[in-house]
Amino acid sequence: MLMDQNTGGIEDLLFNKARTFNKWHERTVSDAQLHALYELVKMGPTSGNCLPARFYFVKSKEAKDRLAPALSRGNLEKTMTAPVTAIVAYDSEFYEKLPQLFPHADARSWFTSSPSLAEETAFRNSSLQGAYLILAARLIGLDAGPMSGFKSDVVDAAFFADTPIKSNFLVNLGYGDPSGNFDRLPRLAFEEAAAIL
Repeated sequence: MLMDQNTGGIEDLLFNKARTFNKWHERTVSDAQLHALYELVKMGPTSGNCLPARFYFVKSKEAKDRLAPALSRGNLEKTMTAPVTAIVAYDSEFYEKLPQLFPHADARSWFTSSPSLAEETAFRNSSLQGAYLILAARLIGLDAGPMSGFKSDVVDAAFFADTPIKSNFLVNLGYGDPSGNFDRLPRLAFEEAAAIL
């Protein structure tokens, strides 16, 4: 159910009134909601349709306990109480899927011949896909709390040992409790952050 919140417009839903949540209501996020979320996220553009992101939705107590040692002190409680924590990761061998995803050229060879290009492409595009995840979550009525305060090597050892998967960042998902929010922080003016050339 898209846009089920009374927000006054898509701009408010996605940006103007959207917040990064630190506190969560005890309300379950269903597996069906996570499937619906991914169905939106996968449609966002990536370079060469490479789709390097891999999303691991941490819901169970056992999985949360595996994640806990990687978290910074400031991110521990809000992550343990969030209904879901998405590990936004990337497949460093994403190019193996390119014959399927980009069949009109030999795109795989672009990356097998340049490991540095493959790493840069995987990280950049998985970051982009993680941003789509945040926006898509808001569209389907969930709140998000993205964060980077964690030890990626600990996450990778706990969840992705002996695989080509690497963690990028984390996003808590659920129904946010605004009592845990800070006041809206300032943003840079156009003149401070942008230029028309």
